[in-house]
Amino acid sequence: MDAVIRSETAREATATALRILAVAVAYYVSGRIGLLRQVTVHGAVVTPLWPPTGVAVGCLLYWGLRVWPGIAIGALLAVAWTAQSLDLGDIGIIAGNTLAPVCAFLMLRGADFRMDLSRLRDGTALVFLGALGAMLVSATTGASILLLEDKLPKSGYWPVWFAWWAGDAVGVLMVTPLLLLLRRLRLPRRTDRWVEAGALVIAAAIVVPVATGSHYALLFLVFPLLIWAALRFELAGSAPCALLVAVLAVIAATGRAGSFSSLTLFEAMINLTALNGSVALTALLLAAIVTEHKNVRRRIERACEELADVVEQLLPGEKRRGWPSSDTRRRDSG
Repeated sequence: MDAVIRSETAREATATALRILAVAVAYYVSGRIGLLRQVTVHGAVVTPLWPPTGVAVGCLLYWGLRVWPGIAIGALLAVAWTAQSLDLGDIGIIAGNTLAPVCAFLMLRGADFRMDLSRLRDGTALVFLGALGAMLVSATTGASILLLEDKLPKSGYWPVWFAWWAGDAVGVLMVTPLLLLLRRLRLPRRTDRWVEAGALVIAAAIVVPVATGSHYALLFLVFPLLIWAALRFELAGSAPCALLVAVLAVIAATGRAGSFSSLTLFEAMINLTALNGSVALTALLLAAIVTEHKNVRRRIERACEELADVVEQLLPGEKRRGWPSSDTRRRDSG
């Protein structure tokens, strides 16, 4: 019996170690991707979209707090890659980047967050607790350390703080829903759904580059696309579309292209943050509303079926009239 217990403990320890390693690698790789579009604000290097925060929050939601060392290791590797040498300030920044996703996880768990994002409250919790709220920790820690080390002038504190917070928050809003989507992703069964999905992909490939890259003010064109994706495909459609919009908007803003060409860096960051925040809110909350509505409808249909069964048992001669059949429900759910 003791041998069995030791074997189970060893397997659990090995699984945890592999998960920590996976988190560290995913954090570091996504950090390298995020740094491809880095900008310098008052001498501080920040990114308008920092994917590692979304990776960290998603991994914590999947595997729990036991994988937090992977976040710290990944943050250490990412900071070490950008800095010539590590000092106490860098250690503090690493601690802040680790603590922020942990705070996001704890707040989401306290809010009874469901990983399927099937309720409006889940989408709202991810936006306001997991992203906008928890990322205050990393932004405040990072900007304050740079100020205390005289690597940042006092006049640059709030611009750097804002850019840091926005990049981390957008990372959660754009990347975490995609990771949560992977655990329940299913291919559509109906042929017409494949046709519509293909039409959505083609429309996104045309509309999003035009909207983000045009010198005309056409950014609003992405919202009908997001609404279409959310209404018809829920999170599976809206989350990839939102990420595509965010990535192309970041490229346009950092390259001073399209609608961002005549703006200063700080003005571009403000406009970019407003756009990405609006895109994330539209994609997440509308998809959550649609999913919640469908779930309520299914529960009502099941209740009607159960009531019809009771009526048949009480009145054997009566037949169901007007109740949706199981085949109809399967066709509706697609």
